[in-house]
Amino acid sequence: MCGRYTLSSPVEVVADLFDITFPARGAEQLALPELHPRYNLAPTQEALVALVREPGAPRTLAMLRWGLIPYWAKEAGIGNKMINARAESAAEKPAYRFSFKKKRCLVAADGFYEWKKEGKAKQPYLIRRKDRKPFGFAGLWSAWRDPEHGGQLVETFTILTTSPNDLMRPLHDRMPVILSKENFDLWLDPKMEDAEKLQSLLVPYAGQDFEAFPVSRAVNSPANDVADCIEPLVVD
Repeated sequence: MCGRYTLSSPVEVVADLFDITFPARGAEQLALPELHPRYNLAPTQEALVALVREPGAPRTLAMLRWGLIPYWAKEAGIGNKMINARAESAAEKPAYRFSFKKKRCLVAADGFYEWKKEGKAKQPYLIRRKDRKPFGFAGLWSAWRDPEHGGQLVETFTILTTSPNDLMRPLHDRMPVILSKENFDLWLDPKMEDAEKLQSLLVPYAGQDFEAFPVSRAVNSPANDVADCIEPLVVD
């Protein structure tokens, strides 16, 4: 699974990765979403994703809540259990199949955590690119109207997971789907509904350009969201 991740890269760098441009309006530049460094992003929090809201619309960046609430849900709490979706079955699962068909997104990240069982304890590891550049998880998003707050629109997302690559296998039996840049267009195209083609993208990332190392157990608490979280653990 993917239960915590990081995004400390500048928003301009993320926009460039996802080929998102913000053209000038008059003498002023359209603003990018405000983005503060996050070293321990947790479920239910807002995070940056790239998406195309409808066919023909421009690709854009937006802040969505982590934990997908299906459009037909009666209450928001269901999203707390839907932070991840198995890539192998998301196209058929009632909670995800509409989003898989129509509302796919890229979740911006530059690292993620996994916990390795070591005896009776679990040691957190940070997995990131060796060059520390950002990348995109394959995600699904949803637009839900909150009946308890006058139909207020709530946009949420989930991260797709798959089997582990060689780097991740010693740590966990699942990993988030990391898409290569050449597959961004296909994944984000809301007119693309060929499940077989989409499914072919959801494979373990090769991983040679990634690294994994243990970090402080401080990341166990979402309250700890500081740069120290991503520092390699120093063993005396």
